[in-house]
Amino acid sequence: MSSGNSESYDHATKAEEANGGSAIQLERLRTAGGHVDDRTQPSLPVVHRRFANPAPLGLLSFATGMFLISIYGVQVRGVATPNVLVGVLIFFGGVCQFISGIMEFISGNTFGATVFTSYGAFNLSYAAIYLPGTGIMAAYTDPTTGELNSEFPNALAIYIWAWFILTVIYTIAAMRSSWVLFLDLFFLDIVLLLLACGYMLNNVTLEKAGSAVGFVVTILSYWAGMAGLFANGITPINLPVFPMYTEP
Repeated sequence: MSSGNSESYDHATKAEEANGGSAIQLERLRTAGGHVDDRTQPSLPVVHRRFANPAPLGLLSFATGMFLISIYGVQVRGVATPNVLVGVLIFFGGVCQFISGIMEFISGNTFGATVFTSYGAFNLSYAAIYLPGTGIMAAYTDPTTGELNSEFPNALAIYIWAWFILTVIYTIAAMRSSWVLFLDLFFLDIVLLLLACGYMLNNVTLEKAGSAVGFVVTILSYWAGMAGLFANGITPINLPVFPMYTEP
């Protein structure tokens, strides 16, 4: 192959100077046979990845866990042993809600990410109390009688106080969201306050009152979850959440 032919396809551009070197002409690369050697890469389509709204899953899983905690707390049909709810608290109230929080992190929603992962951890940690393998309840059990000692209610009260403090912080953060979400967290504050005082004072009435108020939290959580799930034309039903703040 001649050197002249190699020049014709080894160089993608050809520069020619004219008028004292002020003009430059660019040519396409051509093969030895004179065909255009087009090596340009077609542009790839821009794909915007879309994620589903994780809030309905987080709210509905929280509502279901709260419903079971409340219904066992008021001892409906005489059921006082709450161990049946452990599985729901771990897999639905815990794992699903934690996943919702991680998805909120990805979506850039700081409030949702913080709240959902926190209450997912609450469900997991609360369920762990009743799991024999953790040894938590065994640590507070009198070996001679097999009954829980007086330390357990106080330890449980301190545990609930910690979640009460967090919930107050989240309630303040929700003051510019919606009335449904704000009232949901507000009544959750009351639930935790009554339960903590009830366990600390060994007052069954306060404990049952806290569980009863938990049904209000359940209804509001279900409402907020359904509002998000039914939105965007999925169903003909649109539930209002009553925004607390609108942009001027």
